[in-house]
Amino acid sequence: MDSNPLLTRHEQALAFFTDRVHAVRRDQWQAPTPCTDWSVRDLVRHLTEEQLWVPELVTGQRTVTEIGDTFDGDVLGEDPVAAWDRAAAGARAAFAEPGALERRVRLSYGESTAAAYCSQMVADAVVHAWDLSRAIGADERLPDELVSFTVREFGPYSADLEKTGLFGAAVEPPAGADAQTKLLALLGRSV
Repeated sequence: MDSNPLLTRHEQALAFFTDRVHAVRRDQWQAPTPCTDWSVRDLVRHLTEEQLWVPELVTGQRTVTEIGDTFDGDVLGEDPVAAWDRAAAGARAAFAEPGALERRVRLSYGESTAAAYCSQMVADAVVHAWDLSRAIGADERLPDELVSFTVREFGPYSADLEKTGLFGAAVEPPAGADAQTKLLALLGRSV
């Protein structure tokens, strides 16, 4: 895996988010997050659902239509941490299969390379790791290499992110802001 920079970043992003999931205290699962409609549990559920899709799309070569509502509802169950760990392990294994990143996947918005899909998953995990960190009072500092990766991923289409309904409108970063603060501002988060 070390020979593939994308898989290295994917592993880092999952490990960082995993660290935050493992830090959630029992009394924090219903706490609010910077994602205004989501509690901590909702945020972790969202990322868990995303990871569950990966083996189906990448390894199984199934379409979104074929998968249907398989992952709708409460995928976290009684043990959100264990549910996350299983889903992350499945996504990690699917992307790491020999030749997996060269495959084509059929996503909700159309066909894509698995490598591009993996890049999106890395960026999403990075941003939501910050959201989770803020919600539970953990260290909010993101690893520099993950910030740089996420800026490169979201940069080309950042102007369209708000239109998806998944991101807030970009906000003006404070003068002298560092790369992480600029990234978060680009994605509608006030720091």
